Amino acid sequence: MDNGASSYRRFLDGDESAFNDIMKELFRSLVFFIDGYVHDVHAAEDIAIDAFSDLVVHKHRYNFKVTLKTYVFMLGRSRALDYIKHRKVLSFVELSEAEGLEDEKTLEELVLADERKRVVNAAISKLPEDMRVVIHLVYFEDMTYDEAAKVMKKNRKQVDNLLYRAKKELRIILGEDGELLL
Repeated sequence: MDNGASSYRRFLDGDESAFNDIMKELFRSLVFFIDGYVHDVHAAEDIAIDAFSDLVVHKHRYNFKVTLKTYVFMLGRSRALDYIKHRKVLSFVELSEAEGLEDEKTLEELVLADERKRVVNAAISKLPEDMRVVIHLVYFEDMTYDEAAKVMKKNRKQVDNLLYRAKKELRIILGEDGELLL
């Protein structure tokens, strides 16, 4: 899928199954992203559904200038921030909850991987909000700097600077052992 744009074009042309393809591709990662803001999986699912319903209700707001994933994440972030205004809650989900097991691994590898995740997650949670968000978007959602900038309503240089400072902070927080983890 070319970040959902071709599927969305098919949906606009009347192919209802194309929207299901978009949902399958983006829903879980959007929920995880939103949950990082609202810290409530059920609310995150509702907000994600609202973001996708916006694609259905307002079909021609998406102008294909950014990827569909970026656009949907922008909608999700906006709705999550609106939700927070009403709830006044902000925290991040454990990173270990979002990752599944990929291959069969030895028990020792699983324990080491789990420990690495725990250490990195603890270090990331100590970072300021903007740094946590940019790390999530770039490294966990595989967004480009430009896409992350649009989601965060910043310019590319600000995203670049945030990532540089976040990595520098993580190295300090993690110490010498952090070099092996990063």
